[in-house]
Amino acid sequence: MNKTYKLEAILWSIAFPGFGQLLNGHLLKGVMFILLEFIINVNSLFNQAIMFSFLGKINDAARVVDYQWLMFYPCVYMFAMYDAYKYAEGENPRLSFVPFAFGAYFVTVGLMYSPKFGILIGPIWLPMLSLIPGLGIGFIIRYILIKITLKDDYSGRHS
Repeated sequence: MNKTYKLEAILWSIAFPGFGQLLNGHLLKGVMFILLEFIINVNSLFNQAIMFSFLGKINDAARVVDYQWLMFYPCVYMFAMYDAYKYAEGENPRLSFVPFAFGAYFVTVGLMYSPKFGILIGPIWLPMLSLIPGLGIGFIIRYILIKITLKDDYSGRHS
């Protein structure tokens, strides 16, 4: 069986959570993520909200979406991407999960605030835009943590 490279796993996971796991040969996990995505998507009316958002009907998107269900989506989505990345061929950089975790957190916060502050861009665009600072802060925190742990390693305090 051919190995899946990290970029391939990430891109397929972005397309649909669970596809990266299927490519990595983790069939049960892949099916689980696909089922979770389907259940959350159907119950939150996510596809309908996406369609309204892309058509510029932001009020319709905000009206139709079920926020209680959609709140699960960012964590499932980002964890599926991280898991596909982690098990794909290639080195796993130290603390590589940090940007994924912060991305999920920021998208969730963007979703929570979309009814109040996202009036112009709605429940789809504000969370998506929130991913950018989430990943950025995640990479900065990862960098700081690596520097701190390397300094500790070299000083001999935490061997």
